[in-house]
Amino acid sequence: MISLAFFATMINYLDRQALSVAAPALREQFHMSNVTYSRVVFGFLLSYTIMNGVSGPLIDRLGTRLGYALCIAWWSAASILHAFARGAVSLGVFRFLLGAGEAGNWPAAIRIVAEWFPESERALASGIFNSGSAAGAILAPPVVAWILLHYGWQYAFVLTGVLGFVWLLFWWPVYKTPPEAEREVKAPVPSAWRLFRTRFVWSFTVAKIFLDPVWYFYIFWFPEYLKNARHFDMAAIGTYSWIPFMVAGSGNILGGMVSGYLVKRGLAVPVARKTSVTLFALLMLAAIPAVLVSSAAVSIAFVSLAMTGYTGALASMLALPADVFPKNAVASVYGLASMGSGFGGMVFTLITGWVVEHYSYTPVFFGFGVIPLICATILWTLTTCEDTSYIREQPL
Repeated sequence: MISLAFFATMINYLDRQALSVAAPALREQFHMSNVTYSRVVFGFLLSYTIMNGVSGPLIDRLGTRLGYALCIAWWSAASILHAFARGAVSLGVFRFLLGAGEAGNWPAAIRIVAEWFPESERALASGIFNSGSAAGAILAPPVVAWILLHYGWQYAFVLTGVLGFVWLLFWWPVYKTPPEAEREVKAPVPSAWRLFRTRFVWSFTVAKIFLDPVWYFYIFWFPEYLKNARHFDMAAIGTYSWIPFMVAGSGNILGGMVSGYLVKRGLAVPVARKTSVTLFALLMLAAIPAVLVSSAAVSIAFVSLAMTGYTGALASMLALPADVFPKNAVASVYGLASMGSGFGGMVFTLITGWVVEHYSYTPVFFGFGVIPLICATILWTLTTCEDTSYIREQPL
């Protein structure tokens, strides 16, 4: 079951990452500046932010099987539509549609984890499915660059979009809810407003504002950084830009193992999760030397460490909602909280475009090295794993 979530996440990132790899060619063809490109990315993040708050409750109401299927069908169709872009505006519209569908991937996958895994295994299970994002990001540069160089950028979006429909052929007949989770999953779904009033949800939402934009920066801007700051051509981008994503894949597993180890050593589950997030947030400081060193190879190595820090921290972040809330509310909780990451992504993306346009990448890398520590601080000081049993018991 978790392998299905892994492959869906991988396809999600292939579709998402296709733009960043094709960005140099598209920016030249459509005459997009750094600011214009940041607005195209903003369009994706705007719909992604809005639909996180919609897709989570929708999946909890429709169930994992149907909800996940609808999300991936939507975003796969939106990916194919990119081939019809004729300028920055139409490209931005199709990115908006893509973001609306892709928002459902993590709420649905986290619900799979909640349905199938006990709390001692949830961080590792979350890390396993989330490593699909690294796999997709690893495959995207060489695959998309090869398609682009041989057939044109339009086919890059079409072929990656088709993969989602292939996934559906396996998902629909295979996925089922385990019998032991049936009763809890079929219980009435709490309202989004009731969930958001809990201290855990609103503080977790704020914490994600200062974590997930780090990853958005690397997936949307790293190929651009290699081209403009390190003077890589398209072939070199395809050859080398996948390396940090490959290294980051190890963080998904390592983060889950660290969290699970701390739980088995006797730490309370919330303390184990927060400790793991903090350790990996410190690793993200590697972004600072990445922009200062003269060697491109050493810079890529530091970026790899920073991205590993992100995936390691995220493994525990993904597990937290299922530790606190009943299975029929997990997708809603993570969807609502991910509105924070989308909001942060929008704000920091626009800031990134402006800073790069007027200054350089240096202050941007410094900023994305430091802000994960704000996330860790919020988890320790504001995020409490309070008793939410009243959500099950009170009438809706």
